[in-house]
Amino acid sequence: MNSPRSLYDKIRDRHTILKREGGLALLHVGRHYIHDGSHAGFRVLAGKGLPVRRPDRTFGSPDHYAPTAGGAAGMNEEQRRVIDLMGSNARATGVTLFGLDDQRQGIMHVVGPEQGLTQPGLVIVCGDSHTATHGALGAFAFGIGASEVGHVMATQSLWQRQSGNMRVLVNGTLQPGVSAKDIILAIIARIGIGGGSGHVIEYAGDTIRSLSIEGRLTVCNMSIEAGARAGMVAPDDTTYEYLAGRPYAPQGRQWDAALAWWRSLPSDDGAAFDRDISLDGGALEPMVTWGTNPEHALPVSARIPEPAAIARNADHSRDLQNALDYMGLKPGTAIEDITVDRVFVGSCTNSRIEDLREAASVVKGRKAVIRAMVVPGSGPVKAQAEAEGLDRVFQEAGLEWRNPGCSMCVGMNGDIVAPGERCASTSNRNFVGRQGKGARTHLVSPAMAAAAAVTGRLADVRKLMGAA
Repeated sequence: MNSPRSLYDKIRDRHTILKREGGLALLHVGRHYIHDGSHAGFRVLAGKGLPVRRPDRTFGSPDHYAPTAGGAAGMNEEQRRVIDLMGSNARATGVTLFGLDDQRQGIMHVVGPEQGLTQPGLVIVCGDSHTATHGALGAFAFGIGASEVGHVMATQSLWQRQSGNMRVLVNGTLQPGVSAKDIILAIIARIGIGGGSGHVIEYAGDTIRSLSIEGRLTVCNMSIEAGARAGMVAPDDTTYEYLAGRPYAPQGRQWDAALAWWRSLPSDDGAAFDRDISLDGGALEPMVTWGTNPEHALPVSARIPEPAAIARNADHSRDLQNALDYMGLKPGTAIEDITVDRVFVGSCTNSRIEDLREAASVVKGRKAVIRAMVVPGSGPVKAQAEAEGLDRVFQEAGLEWRNPGCSMCVGMNGDIVAPGERCASTSNRNFVGRQGKGARTHLVSPAMAAAAAVTGRLADVRKLMGAA
């Protein structure tokens, strides 16, 4: 009798072409996603005179450099050069590109799931660390480096070392005003930015099961912020209902065959996990980061901590103090007393239709008191939001309504936070300078970002909802 296996182990075993000592295996890659920063991979192939091995399994969209205002006319010289290069590389190699002139264009981690390209049981890679997002549909998905991008393009395979299995169980009913973003921030605050190092995290428990696919995408997206190789949620009926009928999802008999395989993927009873963590989902509050990495997160009702009180050692204490100095904060300050200058709703973490609905429900009938920007994750998300009138809600409240792209998450396309300004952001990283030189970033959920827009501070959205 075979030993019980985890979801990760089943996918890895299925895709292993050959093995080497030390847990190293050559894995077949089911989907390779590329973006406007993937040009180094094409350069590697051109230098070796090689074609893309499986252009039919390679899909891309410009996102990091994509302009979110003014269309193509709004691009600077560098943006135009990079995006034009992506187009010429795609045409030369036959890969599928959802370009700026394609209504499907957007952040690749939004495009993949909504087009049905991301499916359970696949190995998915992309030259972007937040490829972990796609694990929400039961895939083993992870980011790769520039040289690895070239290797996958040439061989449709990749050498990978065996990771450990880690399970994070979240049980309980989320309270009003608490969302998937708060779950993952609470997890990272609990285990730290290195808590998942060397592991693939499987998120489980009834709180995770109750999430929509969009919520699961948010949770898996930030697995890399916990140091994990990947994050995954086992496929279930929510997954299958989400995929059914999407453009690249299997159809007819192929759907039936795929469904049979997908149903076999969840971790077996008795599967061994190297590490187990449990959280009470019902006890979670809206979360806010106060420092310069996602581990520096607290409930909105809390106060900025004293470094000496939470430091693991002297070096950690210095790091915490440096974070406070950069952020311009002092211990004892109430989170709700922190004023902000900017708000950003978007990124591959929180730019899907449910995220926009969440933010719109808070700003409706109110007025923004600071500059706020809403950037949908793709053309279809933008179109749906406009069909639902969400764009009008945002604009009537004084928020900017933009075109799809990574935008202010990484600040590569001109959408940046000015030095010294404080931004409530639905993105995934609050590192020093992430949103611009000297920018101070507080990671929050879409609802909390919306609350900041209409109050000018890190407000508890539950109070605006009448839920606290």
